[in-house]
Amino acid sequence: MAKMTEKTNYLMTLRGEQPEWVPTYSFGPMPNMTRPCTSCMLEPEIVAYFRFQGGGKDCWGVTYVPTRETGNALLPKPGEFILDDMTKWRDVIKAPSLEGVDWEAMAKKQLEGFYRQGVNREDTAIALNLHVGYFQNLMAFMGFTEGLCAMAEEPEEVYALFDYMCDFYTEITRQIIGYVKPDVLTLMDDTAAWRAPFISQQMYHDLVLPFHNRQAKFGRDLGIPITMHNCGKAEPFIEDWLSIGVNAWDPAQTCNDLTGIKEKYGNKLVIMGGFDPRDHLADPNVTEEEIRQAVRDTMDRLAPGGGFCWCGGYLGAIDDPEVIRKNGILFDEVFRYGDAFYKK
Repeated sequence: MAKMTEKTNYLMTLRGEQPEWVPTYSFGPMPNMTRPCTSCMLEPEIVAYFRFQGGGKDCWGVTYVPTRETGNALLPKPGEFILDDMTKWRDVIKAPSLEGVDWEAMAKKQLEGFYRQGVNREDTAIALNLHVGYFQNLMAFMGFTEGLCAMAEEPEEVYALFDYMCDFYTEITRQIIGYVKPDVLTLMDDTAAWRAPFISQQMYHDLVLPFHNRQAKFGRDLGIPITMHNCGKAEPFIEDWLSIGVNAWDPAQTCNDLTGIKEKYGNKLVIMGGFDPRDHLADPNVTEEEIRQAVRDTMDRLAPGGGFCWCGGYLGAIDDPEVIRKNGILFDEVFRYGDAFYKK
């Protein structure tokens, strides 16, 4: 019988089976964790190099800067947009040449980077991801005001731009996927805020879904699970995600009706999230037991029968001692309670 690892337990969950314990989803190795990480996300260097450098210009020319308050997450530099007229995008947005790229060497270099961090492919699932979203890219190019107006007023031009970008991204995926041999394919596009989506379900269906579908086809063709990263109140898009083969959604935040989603879809859509570290849990006086109870309540509500991965923690500066302390308590309970959850 094959050894049950973090990877096999996680992949069981993505396939809709009940795992042996509650998996903990992450983009890669987490600080101060002694057990193998469940998953690592590989972003081809040709599009992700600026992230590895801690900021700078991306392949389209957008400048990204780190923000301490978000744990050094990179955001487009405010006010430095590169496109001010949607009808002129062909003059501004130029895909880099892919001629002469050594895809095998790129994949090997990045995988070996994981191995140096202690990642073992027997224990950890490798997810291939381009860490891009068509909607997010357009907002980075133009800013939200102009970008949203463009989607409403110039949908044909927006579609043409996304089609051009998708040709570039899918060619990268086609070239590198055989060398990475991923266990999971990940799509990303933050099309929602906390209170509501930025765009309607119909606009998503018409202008964004076709290109998510073209990327998702790589996962469908390989028969590997497909996950969708989409922050905020994104539940109106679930049916469209399912139609292209998405198996799981992160970070499935509590602004969505996660209980209702669990009841409606069961293990057809794995919920990776469900924990909200705000409100009372963000209070400096929150007790250790209150943090632990919040973990237990989240699992009790969303983990029965499978279809759930833990995804979430306290956000903030990575060197903030309070964030470190609270996450230490939180993940201790995640592993303690989650490891025993299906043995009850």
